[in-house]
Amino acid sequence: MPEMPEVESLRRFLIERCVGRVYARLELTAFSALKTFQTPLTALAGLEIDDVVRRGKFLAVSSDGLWLAFHLARAGWLRWKDAMPDKPARPGRGPLALRVVLDDGSGFELTEAGTQRKLQIHVVSDLSEVPQIATLGPDPLADDFTAEVFDEILTKAGRAQLKGVLKDQRIIAGVGNAYSDEILHAAKLSPFKPANGLDDEQRALLFEALRTELTEAIERSAGLAAKDLKGEKKSGLRVHGRTGEACAVCGDTIAQVSFADSSLQYCPTCQTGGKPLADRRLSKLLK
Repeated sequence: MPEMPEVESLRRFLIERCVGRVYARLELTAFSALKTFQTPLTALAGLEIDDVVRRGKFLAVSSDGLWLAFHLARAGWLRWKDAMPDKPARPGRGPLALRVVLDDGSGFELTEAGTQRKLQIHVVSDLSEVPQIATLGPDPLADDFTAEVFDEILTKAGRAQLKGVLKDQRIIAGVGNAYSDEILHAAKLSPFKPANGLDDEQRALLFEALRTELTEAIERSAGLAAKDLKGEKKSGLRVHGRTGEACAVCGDTIAQVSFADSSLQYCPTCQTGGKPLADRRLSKLLK
């Protein structure tokens, strides 16, 4: 799933290529992806793109008071093409959900792999009209996201597990499964430690890890084409997706906890005092 660093990199990529260009045509091929109907996609045709912003994991393209906002979900992606086909796209069972063609013939496609269709497309006059954007928590890289703000978040979360706190978009916007693993590994904290169970030093380490891991991931992606971002993300991860490999910090074997539709990875030595986590939902440290 694309998370904040990839989405932020896509935002910068689109700004370079789209701002100042005009929508020539928009071709929707996955009708279930379009979540708004008051303003049709066709209303964007002929408008000039003036900005691209990010809200959590959402991207939103601005043009003359209208927004084309989209969320790539777990299996979605954005593909850029310098020259789009002249032949209109047709609805079908393939991965293509939306094709956006600009006035110079270039453009991008939103695609979604697999059978679960969760990619979202919205056309709105105000981003607050998108329910998931309206309920987003603060952006952890915003200037006003201070250590004091983070302390308040942890205190309010109570006994909620750190992994869940970091992933909950209503609490902190933009962090998903992969980078929450990376952040907790960098902070040397168990994913199942209660949010209110941290001392002052651990809170400071977690705040620093949160900001640093996301910032460095964005920096690694700087200047990359959209097609190269997935590969860069995978190569930059130390624990997520690396079950069975050696931890780059201590050399212990990266372990995994599996859930119904996802999994997390962690280093027992770095994060749980050498104790394995039970591989079941609502796991607790084995005693």
